[in-house]
Amino acid sequence: MVIQRNDNLQTDSIDSLGDQRPTQTRLKIRIPKAFHEEPIISRLVSQYGVTVNITAALLSANARDDGWFDLELRGTTLQIQSALIYLDELNLETWGQSNAEEDGW
Repeated sequence: MVIQRNDNLQTDSIDSLGDQRPTQTRLKIRIPKAFHEEPIISRLVSQYGVTVNITAALLSANARDDGWFDLELRGTTLQIQSALIYLDELNLETWGQSNAEEDGW
């Protein structure tokens, strides 16, 4: 893609173009037992606008242990960054499995 210089274009507009680029990332998250009743995945969709594909999961209704989700998140760079900040703010353990060649659109 070629971006032409426009004297009326502000620098912050150029920076925001990357925030709107569609992308995806893969990650694994650990869901502690205390969070089993929390709508974590639902909030990723409703509050952060990402599309969530659950590629694997281990979470039982009567589980005594932590659960795990392998997720694929799709959205703009800004949406995914915001969703990852949300997961971090919950202090959930996450492992990134992103592959730039496969994940970039």
